Amino acid sequence: MKKKITILSLLFSLNWVIAVSAQPSNTHFQVTFQVSSLFHDNAILQRETPVPVWGAAGEGETVTVEFAGQKVNTVAKKGTWKVWLKPMMAKGDPQTLTIQQGETTLTFTNMLVGDVWVASGQSNMQAMLRKGVDGWEQAVATANFPLIHQYYVPEHVTNLPAMDAGGTWTVCAPATAQHYSAIGFIFAREIFEAEKVPLGILFPAWGGTLVESWTSQKALDSIPAVHAKELIPDRKPGGLPTAPSVIYNAMIAPLQQFPIKGVIWYQGEANNLVARQYRELFPLLISDWRQGWGESKMPFLFVQIAPYRDMKPELREAQFLTLEKSPHTAMAVTIDVGDANNIHPARKAPVGHRLALAARALAYGEKIEYSGPLFASMKIKGGQIILSFNHADSGLVAKGGELKGFTIADADKQFVPAKTKIAGSKIIVWSEEIAKPVAVRYGWDFVPDGNLFNGANLPASPFRTDVD
Repeated sequence: MKKKITILSLLFSLNWVIAVSAQPSNTHFQVTFQVSSLFHDNAILQRETPVPVWGAAGEGETVTVEFAGQKVNTVAKKGTWKVWLKPMMAKGDPQTLTIQQGETTLTFTNMLVGDVWVASGQSNMQAMLRKGVDGWEQAVATANFPLIHQYYVPEHVTNLPAMDAGGTWTVCAPATAQHYSAIGFIFAREIFEAEKVPLGILFPAWGGTLVESWTSQKALDSIPAVHAKELIPDRKPGGLPTAPSVIYNAMIAPLQQFPIKGVIWYQGEANNLVARQYRELFPLLISDWRQGWGESKMPFLFVQIAPYRDMKPELREAQFLTLEKSPHTAMAVTIDVGDANNIHPARKAPVGHRLALAARALAYGEKIEYSGPLFASMKIKGGQIILSFNHADSGLVAKGGELKGFTIADADKQFVPAKTKIAGSKIIVWSEEIAKPVAVRYGWDFVPDGNLFNGANLPASPFRTDVD
């Protein structure tokens, strides 16, 4: 007798995951027929790439999968099964996934094929589309996007990589949008409007968490032991997971068989006190996730930490330096949308918009400007320093008045306010107090006060020429 299994009855139990992974190959045990929660009702599958479908079944059981005209089967081994669907073009018309094992048939509906993005990080990515986010009421009221779906990953940790994240898919509508990542929603809406394909957002985020907790143990083990103690000091914040890899194991590892288009990331506040270590830990996470997804050039788009009274400029610098260390990345600068008294600024729309610009350029190949000016090089000429920038082809602009935020110093590194002049895509910096300048800084403060933009109305990243 065939039957339809409900979503709740299909969620993998963590106990089963650990039991299966720990069993020797010659052990016989009972496994309930299941499919990963990533393939339940309303799922969106990544287009134009082979897509695995996997789950659990008893040893030697035959599993047959049917989807969008494809039919494939396999035999379960060691309690698990996996089949591969051939690459598919985007499909905006609802599809049905049928998975059969013996007399049991699992049926999932309203599945689409399009692009899937991961929206991850800590509290500013986790912030949902509700009170505390500017414009949330209008955004929710107009959130009729049946081709945008979100897979929410609940907060949890494990000591070993899990098989299932235990998440659920929902369709974007006024009744559900308040449970969407605010930045993820804005990003998905803009990508959908630009690309006209179904958009899936995988949403694993957790406020107050450390970058090392989101990184695999394998990647962290690549750090020499003596150096690791410096990079990852022992920490005990009450109530939050701080152990390395435990969030990765529970909330990222189960997603990494699932093909995606790219990642948007907003994290770093929790690593503020170890900003120098973040220079190494953040690029390590990026390479680790790319290895986990098997895509060395996977677009990884991240947000530079917003101005806040306790947020070190060195943390923003570590993020800026990551752009050079990690190709195929982009950074959304937030110098103009922060809140000195609130680590969770309400202006999320510009952040989602800037991430979407970066995605349209890096992931979709649009010929658009996607970044604000980024310091590239300097030249000393007499008593002046001439700064050159990337992403300045559209010119440089002092938004709202005279250019501000620049300081200059000689060899003693006592920085004083500088005078400036925009010369096309360059900036000339000087001060009558400094006869032999050696270094310039811009926006180098906990709460930067700078107004340098490019012609595309995107703000420049804070920087210093005297990086140590």
